[in-house]
Amino acid sequence: MTIQEGLPFPQDVAQAGMQESRALAAMHSRRNSFRTWDPPCEPMSKVPREWRIQSGLTQQVPDDLAPFVEWFNEQPEARERFRWALRDSLDELLDGQRTGRWAYQHLTKTEKTYLGTAVEVNLTKEFAIANGADLDWSIADLDIDCKFSKDLGGWEIPMEMYLCGDHGERGGRANHAAVVTWMNDDTSQWAAGIVRITDGRLRWKKATAANSDRVRAYNRDNKRKLSDTAKSDVYWLWGGLQTDLPTNLLRHLDPEARERILSASLPGRRSSGQQRLNQLFREVRDRIVGRQTVLTVGQQDDSPKRARDARKHLRPDGIVVLGHQGSHPQVARALELPVPIKGEWISTHLVPVSSDDARPKFSLDGQFWARARGNELLNPEPNPAPDLPDDRAIDEPC
Repeated sequence: MTIQEGLPFPQDVAQAGMQESRALAAMHSRRNSFRTWDPPCEPMSKVPREWRIQSGLTQQVPDDLAPFVEWFNEQPEARERFRWALRDSLDELLDGQRTGRWAYQHLTKTEKTYLGTAVEVNLTKEFAIANGADLDWSIADLDIDCKFSKDLGGWEIPMEMYLCGDHGERGGRANHAAVVTWMNDDTSQWAAGIVRITDGRLRWKKATAANSDRVRAYNRDNKRKLSDTAKSDVYWLWGGLQTDLPTNLLRHLDPEARERILSASLPGRRSSGQQRLNQLFREVRDRIVGRQTVLTVGQQDDSPKRARDARKHLRPDGIVVLGHQGSHPQVARALELPVPIKGEWISTHLVPVSSDDARPKFSLDGQFWARARGNELLNPEPNPAPDLPDDRAIDEPC
């Protein structure tokens, strides 16, 4: 067998290169043009009264679910990793850099359907979960499946997950367990639980209005949802309702502030990525701004560079934009701000202060600096912020 090292070029290489050029497509592309979206007018998620859960639940772990619960408890920082896998799954679909979308409601119907798959894929990679014999996952050498729903209690269960004499070859070989997950980006809530699927724990309905006999409540894909009474059989990881889904900053911003950010431009000019990011760091101060927000606001390939360039644009206004390198983490700690890691930024308004000012402060070249407060924020002629060094540390008060 001869191994072909490379395919020959077409005879007219120059013409072929012109035809394949991405620049030709980009001339007429609509995918990378700046877009804005209206605020959602309907909620992302439904939480039926029967499926409301509390935080801080104390539950006895069922014996048949104990191996799965123990496995999650043994994973380092499992809860943190789980919630970020949910956040990243939604952000991947929003694809803000290319679409400008910042809310679940902006997704198409097809994309909303795919969110469950994205969650499963990201959790699989995050925890290096092996394939099961009959189901997608194997945890503690036992088959288990992952189900996601944007509506709490809305998980759809296929026939292969449980025993049923009426299903024939389509039925499962055991009553398998499922990891059921849910998140609501509107409220920053999420939950993850484990439940053993059985025929009796799934929904039934009346055969007809005239016939009171119960039949299984299948949907068009022959799947069924958990019954309302099955909520008591779910073991909720980490104590039930979680309220700290990583924040979707644009979704939770004041609408007027968000509009100012997304429409920012110089007088007489169209909105630009640099101006939008400058406005972002003007509007959102003293809190972490993540990479996803920067990509969505910039909608450019080099949006992170635009975030770094915002430092020089905002210094005259007294605003510094801190990142993860150089003296920036030290400055953030000295000012008692959250410390950015790679892919994060935080801006703050600085003012020069005296050495005996009680505020958290730092010193650079003999001048003390602290975060502005009160009337200092309203100064029409602010002091320019210092140019923070990349190659040396700042001086911190003793």
